[in-house]
Amino acid sequence: MNHHDRANGAEPRALLITGTVGVGKTSAADLLGDLLSDAGVPHAVMDLDRLCQSWPAPEDDPFNFALLLRNLRALTANFLDAGVERLVLAGVAESSADRDGYQAAIGMPLKVCRLTADLPVVHSRLRHRHETDNDPESLPWHLERADQLDKVLEQAAIADFTIDTTHVALPAVASAILKTAGWT
Repeated sequence: MNHHDRANGAEPRALLITGTVGVGKTSAADLLGDLLSDAGVPHAVMDLDRLCQSWPAPEDDPFNFALLLRNLRALTANFLDAGVERLVLAGVAESSADRDGYQAAIGMPLKVCRLTADLPVVHSRLRHRHETDNDPESLPWHLERADQLDKVLEQAAIADFTIDTTHVALPAVASAILKTAGWT
């Protein structure tokens, strides 16, 4: 089955869950995938950070964004050929150019959900994550990046909708994303 020959006629759609480091993007995306599985919706969940993890990164592209887009384009084609109807992406879009790059790579309608949380809560989550992962060396960089990225994302204002995760459990966040995106 290819993406032009869908069993139920559903047009493929994608959702990017963005936000600063430590806000819960990947966890929410995984839970959203569980909800789609429970509903019988063919889907794929991708952690975009994993699509650009290679070393060394080019000097003019320190986050390997060009590589991420090439990999995203290839994986999207493979998932569509396998019958996927919904793509759930967890990653960062710092600008409208980033959003446009994702849109071009996937070639289907894309909604963007920005997850937010009060920065002290994000810092607490990051401290816990780095303790659990036994990675204290990179904690200072992630704390600084969280503050910086929060400001960048606020100014960019590219999200279609925003969900505050400060005092909300991740399963409820995933449900809210699903409903707000209109995928229920």
